[in-house]
Amino acid sequence: NCLSKQQLLTAIRQLQQLLKGQETRFAEGIRNMKSRLAALQSSVNRVGPDVPPVSCPALNAPSDGRKFGSKYLVDHEVHFTCNPGFRLVGPSSVVCLPNGTWTGEQPRCRDISECTSQPCQNGGTCTEGVNQYKCICPAGRTGNQCQHQAQTAAPEGSVAGDPAFSRAPRCAQVERAQHCSCEAGFHLSRAAGGDSVCQDVNECEIYRKEGHPRLCMHNCVNTPGSYRCTCPSGYRTLADGKSCEDVDECVSPQHVCPPGTTCINTGGGFQCVSPECPEGSGNASYVKTSPFQCERNPCPMDSRPCHHLPKTISFHYLSLPSNLKTPITLFRMATASAPGRPGPNSLRFGIVGGNGRGHFVMHRSDRQTGELILVQTLEGPQTLEVDVDMTEFLDRSSQANHVSKVTIFTQKGTWTASDLSAHPSHVPTCLFTHGVAQDSHKTQTAATVFFALRSFP
Repeated sequence: NCLSKQQLLTAIRQLQQLLKGQETRFAEGIRNMKSRLAALQSSVNRVGPDVPPVSCPALNAPSDGRKFGSKYLVDHEVHFTCNPGFRLVGPSSVVCLPNGTWTGEQPRCRDISECTSQPCQNGGTCTEGVNQYKCICPAGRTGNQCQHQAQTAAPEGSVAGDPAFSRAPRCAQVERAQHCSCEAGFHLSRAAGGDSVCQDVNECEIYRKEGHPRLCMHNCVNTPGSYRCTCPSGYRTLADGKSCEDVDECVSPQHVCPPGTTCINTGGGFQCVSPECPEGSGNASYVKTSPFQCERNPCPMDSRPCHHLPKTISFHYLSLPSNLKTPITLFRMATASAPGRPGPNSLRFGIVGGNGRGHFVMHRSDRQTGELILVQTLEGPQTLEVDVDMTEFLDRSSQANHVSKVTIFTQKGTWTASDLSAHPSHVPTCLFTHGVAQDSHKTQTAATVFFALRSFP
């Protein structure tokens, strides 16, 4: 089975010719590379000295306000917001221009005069306080805005002498003196004819006054001799009879959403969503890797527009109450390196789309993490969308960018500020490991972020 001498010599000559050809092409490539490097060196030498990067003047936080952003180079943004009790005069965001100036003047915070909106009702007098106001109510009115009628007789809508709200007292003769008493929930008072009568105690009105503890989390209904608590639509009353808990319609055995959509529970309701990947254009196309994430298919090497498109697009849904105290962090984006693979040298975060302009800012909390911050209170019901971008850089060269499309469902203003004093401390984080979005708050089937006030203590 061995080759003959002639066959072996022929094979050796063929290999020698192949190596000679490879050596010629390799030498030609080396000469070409040397020529290009020499031309590049010559062009670099003709260029003038290095020009320092253009930057804009430093900005300070306005008095009685806050500033977000510490980079003052071209195209960098700085955002401003005011403390409670103050309003912003001027732009909420400025951008550094190539000529070293900002797109607008630095804003300032002006004290809000609460009484200019005439918050006191029914003839109440408004008096200014420190970041708040107080209503002095006329006789017969009570409440923070004088909106309630002070109950000195039977409740409004009841008839005088109604056995439900006014009853005869229990009296006994003791040593020529008559002693009368009432059942629990009633108090003894004098009727028009001078006789004693047991009048219902309106617990709802008494405990609604300033300084008293609250009887009910949402609404108090006065009943003869007592009271009961009610919750708004979409909530159930807990066993204590006072607290409210959100009803999660999405866990109902009935299918509340049509096929092909996903149910997202919100405060007092639900939403049916069906996120879709963007349509392909040119050499770029996306594939859905999970119900809430799209990934870009590999780009051709020479297709620069394709490489500039987001590598991943993820969808996130948050449910917020109205009038949430700001500023508050809603969402985080971060990156991590897989073992044995280098991560990016730096990251850039920004807001690249949506309909919530002015309500949010993107702030870097550390080298690898960006935070989406709500800076203006939201009044529901309304739906806002904000697209957050994270771009990875390696040796100052853009490697990939990832977009998180965050949809915020703001529920109707059913709750007061005191109801929402204990909002969730967990902030969802979207973690990217070499282009794969990993959500810190997942359902069993999808990386859905859900920041909802489901129940209150």
